[in-house]
Amino acid sequence: MRAVVYERFGGPIELRDVAPPVCPDDGVVVAVAATGLCRSDWHGWQGHDPDIPLPSVPGHELVGTVVEVGAGVTRWSPGDRVTAPFVCACGTCRSCRRGDHQVCERQEQPGFTHAGSFADLVALRHADVNLVAVPDAVSDEAAAGLGCRFATAYRAVTAVGAVQAGERVAVHGCGGVGLAAVMIAAARGASVVGIDPSATSRALALDVGAAQVAESADGLDEIDCSLDAFGSPATMRASIGTLRPRGRHVQVGLLGADVDPAVPMGAVVARELQVLGSHGMAAHEYPAMLADIAAGRLAPQRLLGEVIGLADAPGRLADLGRPGAGAGGVTVIRI
Repeated sequence: MRAVVYERFGGPIELRDVAPPVCPDDGVVVAVAATGLCRSDWHGWQGHDPDIPLPSVPGHELVGTVVEVGAGVTRWSPGDRVTAPFVCACGTCRSCRRGDHQVCERQEQPGFTHAGSFADLVALRHADVNLVAVPDAVSDEAAAGLGCRFATAYRAVTAVGAVQAGERVAVHGCGGVGLAAVMIAAARGASVVGIDPSATSRALALDVGAAQVAESADGLDEIDCSLDAFGSPATMRASIGTLRPRGRHVQVGLLGADVDPAVPMGAVVARELQVLGSHGMAAHEYPAMLADIAAGRLAPQRLLGEVIGLADAPGRLADLGRPGAGAGGVTVIRI
């Protein structure tokens, strides 16, 4: 089968023929229809997660059709159209028993712990825990972003940030996850400020529901909930700095394994701020999000920026390190 492969961190990325995956006893093999091109894939290629086994096939946002089912799988059959969270849970550890699959203690992630979805086929373990049926009304291109960016933003806004109607919300970084957060917070009745240095991204933020946009957070204050959807020490501190007393900061964007930013804990204590982390969304939490999409309250297809082919993926993955490369909406790879 075809797959995008890199053999060393920061090294060449190539489309080549590789052996197809073996179906796990508790898992499935999925024929990938579409997969998202995400900044997290770039972080992986750069070696910011040094535990990635090499050579590696990136890709963790996917939609496709089940083509093979392991003997231990009870809920899924060949022909089922599915997606999965980027955090694939074991279902049995202490966190999973609490329902917190997104922080599973034995989690697997396509493209990080094993070969991912920049390929014709991808294997996923613990299928009965992790697969999500995709409604016919949701296109492949829209569904490809659900497993990471859109679902991550949904939980960050609704569950972790607990955004309510009438609140002021700031979203720092209007790439894929940031634009999704803008759309979701606005749909909940919040007044959203989208912050991004890119004029293209600011225009998209307005288009998906932002009440206001800005190039930076300078002068912004009295925010109820602020999300760093980019992931850098500067955007993290800017997000915290915009909050009203007892406001909520949600860290969504990854900062990289080698980054240990200084959090302004004096302000956190003095103003009783909440500093919260958000890491994906479990498969069992998808029904509420899918219901909002089916009802038209959310429209992930509006975040789509460009559809490319698998042959274009190596160059576009490497290009994500360029400033401004994330502007323009979500890029989806059609397999």
